Amino acid sequence: MQFPQIVLIVSAAALAGWIIFSFNRLVRDRTLLREAWSGIDVQLKRRSSLVPNLTECVKGYASHEKFTFERIGEIRTRTGQSETLRQRNENENALTDQLRHLFALAESYPELRANENFLQLQKQLAEIEDQIQYARRYYNGATRNYNIRARSFPSVLVAAIFRFKPEEFFEIETATDRANPEVKL
Repeated sequence: MQFPQIVLIVSAAALAGWIIFSFNRLVRDRTLLREAWSGIDVQLKRRSSLVPNLTECVKGYASHEKFTFERIGEIRTRTGQSETLRQRNENENALTDQLRHLFALAESYPELRANENFLQLQKQLAEIEDQIQYARRYYNGATRNYNIRARSFPSVLVAAIFRFKPEEFFEIETATDRANPEVKL
């Protein structure tokens, strides 16, 4: 074997090793991303399961708010049928808006705010919202890392060859977020 052949074989082996290494890192990052999404999905399903109980509790006090209850049911159904992350974001944020409206409605009924069942449901929702925020941060961190790797040179070459596409971040508002109070001096 001559020197140029050895250099060519070593170069080809190094290139193949680098491609394998880059591919495996992209697979690892994508797997972490999917695991992170699974954590969000679990919390969103928990929240969705809590919504009917919360709605029924408020319905007993504010039965004339039929439109609100119907809207919550419609959005909850649409959320479960979301096919893309963007659709899921939009539907979850619409559900969040309706839950905020439901809590605003509950503020009008002091006996409801004092109802132990309602308070327990409200507490559970707050805990779930916290878990959603933690899961969302983890998911968005995993998305950031994956996207950086998939878009950075030279791993972008491997990502393009094996069709690793950049992923979207998950941005959802929470029903327990409150607007900042306006202070006037």
